[in-house]
Amino acid sequence: MSSATTPPDSDPNGRRRIHSMLKLYYGLNEEGKAADQAESLDPCDINGPHFDPEVYLNKLRKECSLGELMDHESCMVKQIRSLDSDMQTLVYENYNKFISATDTIRKMKNDFKKMEDEMDCLSANMASITEFSARISGTLQDQHAQITKLSGVHTLLRKLQFLFELPARLNKCLELQAYAQAVSAHRRARCVLQQYSHMPSFRGIQDDCHVIMEQLAQQLRQKFRDGGSSAKDLSECVELLLQLDEPAEELCDKFLSHAQSRLEADLQGLEAELKDSAVTDTGGGSVQKTSPGSNPVSPSSSVINPFLSPTAGTDILEFIDRGCNEFVSSLCLVIASYQELFINRPQEGELASKNIPEMANGKLHVFVDTLAARYFSLVERRIQEEKGVSDNSLLVRALDRFHRRLQAISKLLPGSAVPSHGTEIVVQAARQRIKQYLSALQTFYHDSLTDVRQALAAPRLAVGGASASGGGASSKDATPSLPELLASLSNFILNQLKSVLASVHLFTAKDITFSNKPYFKGEFCSQGVREGLVVSFIKFICQSSRQYCESAGDRGGSTPPALLLLLSRLCLDYETSTISYILTLTDEQFLVQHHTPVTPVTALCAEAREAAQKLLNHYVKVQGLIISQMLRKSVETRDWVNTIEPRNVRAVMKRVVEDTTSIDVQVGLLYEEGVRKAHSSDSSKRTFSVYSSSRQQIRYAPSYTPSAPMDTNLLSNIHKLFSERIDIFSPVEFNKVSVLTGIIKISLKTFLECVRLRTFGRYGLQQIQVDCHYLQMYLWRFVSDENLVHFLLDEIVCSAAHRCLDPSPMEQSVIEVICERAVRADWSDAVKANSVF
Repeated sequence: MSSATTPPDSDPNGRRRIHSMLKLYYGLNEEGKAADQAESLDPCDINGPHFDPEVYLNKLRKECSLGELMDHESCMVKQIRSLDSDMQTLVYENYNKFISATDTIRKMKNDFKKMEDEMDCLSANMASITEFSARISGTLQDQHAQITKLSGVHTLLRKLQFLFELPARLNKCLELQAYAQAVSAHRRARCVLQQYSHMPSFRGIQDDCHVIMEQLAQQLRQKFRDGGSSAKDLSECVELLLQLDEPAEELCDKFLSHAQSRLEADLQGLEAELKDSAVTDTGGGSVQKTSPGSNPVSPSSSVINPFLSPTAGTDILEFIDRGCNEFVSSLCLVIASYQELFINRPQEGELASKNIPEMANGKLHVFVDTLAARYFSLVERRIQEEKGVSDNSLLVRALDRFHRRLQAISKLLPGSAVPSHGTEIVVQAARQRIKQYLSALQTFYHDSLTDVRQALAAPRLAVGGASASGGGASSKDATPSLPELLASLSNFILNQLKSVLASVHLFTAKDITFSNKPYFKGEFCSQGVREGLVVSFIKFICQSSRQYCESAGDRGGSTPPALLLLLSRLCLDYETSTISYILTLTDEQFLVQHHTPVTPVTALCAEAREAAQKLLNHYVKVQGLIISQMLRKSVETRDWVNTIEPRNVRAVMKRVVEDTTSIDVQVGLLYEEGVRKAHSSDSSKRTFSVYSSSRQQIRYAPSYTPSAPMDTNLLSNIHKLFSERIDIFSPVEFNKVSVLTGIIKISLKTFLECVRLRTFGRYGLQQIQVDCHYLQMYLWRFVSDENLVHFLLDEIVCSAAHRCLDPSPMEQSVIEVICERAVRADWSDAVKANSVF
């Protein structure tokens, strides 16, 4: 206290302490230099502790010139002034701090003085309290043991009173349905009653409490079994039953069993609805197909439209809504209530050691998976009943709602397999829908081809009916041409495919929850729509078209040649433009990412071109065989040895020319002209001079002499060696000239082979000459190289001459007169036919 009142200026220790604090503040040590500055022993170091002015000045006078000394002096003066300025600034800056520190020290003196007075007063008060406490303890020490004993007796009496009143208290709680208070009171007394159960009085109380608690437990079980209370009441009921040592596993089973009965009712309702819809479907009828728009291909008979189906009693959206609103909603409520009762509630005391949540969670997973499997089977059955593909929006909305509601189960019950199984159902339904659309497109394609075949057969029926009835109406008004049929068929197929793509595109709409899922969209767009629908349908068109190229006697034998030609052009159009357009449209509409292997456009185009080539080759073969059949019958049914002298061209040759002309017109409607070799300037003249008498004498004169038959065969064989080889069944090109060339080659080759099998008389050879000349007048116009017709007809006449018993050829002038008369007769018949129609 005396040191605190001493002024700091008169106390040397206080001054030393203040100086040391200032040095610490400015970073100086005891010697007054910077703490981080190393000591220097150099006497010339002006900042060192061993600085010697005389030595420093002598060194400067020796080493520096007068100018350097003056510069050094001016520099030192500047430094001195700078240090003075810094010192003044430092003093000014710390002046207020010094004043404030002085005021603080003065205030601290006053505060410490007051605090010392208060401490003295407190010390006196504590001493007085200690003295009084000692006096009280001494006075009450004799009665303390007696008070403690009485307090223990009082506590024991209160406990005994609680035990004796416990049965009545429990009965009262049971009447008031205060189950929580009854269980709490019984738990407090249970240990004591069990400990002293050997005493009769306590044993009676324990028995009475046991009977009452059994009644309480029975009421709780009934309340839990009814399940009509709120979630809070059920939670309290489960809590009390667990405290009453009710088995947790049994409680879980009872809760799930009660919930299952309600969910079973929902499932039975859905199953009954399925049975009702099945009965309704069996009573449905077929729907006739109506072609959209004006269509030259319009069947007269009714066929089943694959894009329509009988309406069921309840649509799939209503079925899914009912399942979601009843079964799925109830299942979610059961899951939430069960988790709140057995899984998510805190476990304390003895319950924590029983690991109830894990056991309850396992039972819940088994329960949910079992019921969900039954529900999914009903949903799959209902989805399979969606046969018709006319309206896809209901199915997509139903699947979206189904998928959306199952996500609630994934949030309520993490780790459950129910959402993934539901997702598989959605994906499988989408795949099944793709297959249904593909089947519908295939059926539509077959029906369209049936319509085309009927339209191709219609002209014959119309002509026959007109001739029978004698009517003057022209059949051309009701007869569609091949380009119209091709355009109609191609447009119908393309429009139907676009309609299907538009319907399938509903699966990828933005408002559909599963459309943007990675497990659905990529696989659905690339493998489902592009490969499973579009590519498969294009391949089906090519494959089904190739089936018409089967050999005669099978399916191809009854196929109209015009249909083969039309399908060939259809496949060629697909190869050139349609396939690329369809796949580009599909890729753009469905944003197909080619991460997985897909069929390239070039492969499909190659397949379509191959189908077109086979169809066109088969068309040439069929048309050639039709003409060949006429020529074969005309040769085989005639007696060429005993025939009369020819006066006209046989009717079968006129029919050959008419059919070839009709084929030329038919092919020209679908294919371009093609490239022909340059005709000779006398092509029209050669028509009448190709079998001139001079050429005949050169070629056939040796055969007229019976003594030289070997020379004739030798000349013919030598001529064949140097002639160009003709490939009869070579592939044709996609133009009219190539097609007609192939047909004429097959026809004339058949004619040649039939001639080689017959024996001719003089007039038989002359009839062959007339027929070949007539064919020459017309057929050279249809082929790519007129020399091919000249060569084959020469071979026919030559072969007939070789097999003639009396080879006397007809004069060329007579042949020309007969053929010109036949040509004039053809023109007159054509004029009469036009006047009739």
